Amino acid sequence: MKWTAMTMDLSRVRKTVQTVRLTGRSLLALSVSTLLFFVLLGAAGYAQSYLRTSPVSSMKGLAASVSQEFFLDMMKLEIPHLKNETSSSSTFSQANMFSFVFRLLTNVNPNDPKTLIAHEVPGLASGTPVLIRGSHDDGGPVDYPMPADHAGGGTPPVTDPTPAGTPAPTPQPTPEQAGKQTTSGKKVVMVYTTHNRESYLPELPGVTDPNKAYDPVKNVTLVGKRLAQKLEEQGVGAIAYSQDYSSTEQDFNYYKSYKYSAKTVKEAFAAHPDIQFVFDLHRDSSKRDKTTKTINGVDYAQVYFIIGQRNPNWETNESFASQLHAKLEKKLPGLSRGVWGKNPNEGDAEYNQSLSPNSVLIEIGGPYNSLEECYRTADALAGIIAEQYWEAEKVGAPAAPAKQ
Repeated sequence: MKWTAMTMDLSRVRKTVQTVRLTGRSLLALSVSTLLFFVLLGAAGYAQSYLRTSPVSSMKGLAASVSQEFFLDMMKLEIPHLKNETSSSSTFSQANMFSFVFRLLTNVNPNDPKTLIAHEVPGLASGTPVLIRGSHDDGGPVDYPMPADHAGGGTPPVTDPTPAGTPAPTPQPTPEQAGKQTTSGKKVVMVYTTHNRESYLPELPGVTDPNKAYDPVKNVTLVGKRLAQKLEEQGVGAIAYSQDYSSTEQDFNYYKSYKYSAKTVKEAFAAHPDIQFVFDLHRDSSKRDKTTKTINGVDYAQVYFIIGQRNPNWETNESFASQLHAKLEKKLPGLSRGVWGKNPNEGDAEYNQSLSPNSVLIEIGGPYNSLEECYRTADALAGIIAEQYWEAEKVGAPAAPAKQ
C-alpha cells in the first residue's frame, strides 16, 4: 500500500504571516494617523469658530497666496485634458510630495540645506524679519492676525471729508521762509497707507485688545497726512493718500491689500510724474516698551524701516532706507529700530517696492502709542526726508524716477 507524503514549507508560511502582520500594522498606523489628522482638523475648526474668524476668509487668503501653477495642477488631477506632457513636473509629483511631507515633519527643506541650521542662526529662519541696519535687534516687527472686520466682502463706506488723494495743504510762505527753496508746487513725495485702518488704543475709548486696534477714521492715515503737511512746510511737495480699500474695493479681500494699494501708487505716478520718494505708513503690533522711545523727557513712537526682499532690486531700496535710518539716528538716537528685511517667503514681502527704487514701508509706533507720540515722530521724519531730498537736489542727482 502506497502512502501519500505531504510536506509543508514552514519558511514560506512564516514569511506569509510576517507579511500579513506587517500589512496589518501599516494599515493600523495609517488609520490612527488619519484619525489624528481629522481630530486635529476638527480642533482647528473649533478654535477658528471660537475665535470668530470666518473659514471662508481663510480659504480666500489661501487662494490669494498660492500660485496659478498650483491651482492648475489641482485641476489637472480631475480634468485629464489639462495635462501637458511638455510642461514641467507637477506640484503633486513624487519628489515634490516627498519634499512637502519631509518639511512638514521636520521643518527642514531638503532643497534648501540652510534650513537645517535656520533655527540656530539668527536671520536664516524663513518667515522672520532680519535686521539689516541698526543695533536694536529685539525680534523685529510683529504682525497680528487679520482684523475681524476685514474678513472679506467689504464694509460700509467711511465718511471722510478729505478725499483719498488730496495733496497736503501748501502753506503760505512767511517772511522768514520767503528765501527758502521749494519744489515750486511739484509733488515729489507720496505717502499712502495699505492697511489704512491700523489704529492706536489710546485713541479708541473702551478698546483694550490690541487685536482690535482698528478704526475707519482714527488710524494711521492721520499720521500720513501729518507727515505730508510737515514736508510741505519745509518746501517739499507731498501728497497723502488715505484710501479705505475695505469699503471701496468690490469683494474686498484683506490678503490682497498690496494689490489694491499698488493701483493707488500707479495712479499717483500718473497724476504726479515728479514723485521721487514713496512711503507706505503702517503701525507695528508690538508692546509699548518695544515701540516707544523717551528722548529728553518726551515720548516718541519708534520707527521701523521695512524692506521687502521679494523685490528683485531690494538692495537699492535698502540703501535708500539706510540713509534715512542713519539721519534719524543722528538727529534722535534710538528713535529708529533699524532697517528690517522681510524674508521673500513671508506673506507679500514685496510691498510694492519694485515700483520705485526709493519706496520704503515705515512702521510708526504700535497699538499702545498715542497719535500725539506718532505725530512727534512724523515731524522728525519729515525733517530727515526733506534733508535727504535737498541733498540729492544739491548734487544734481535726485532720486531715480519711479517706474510707470
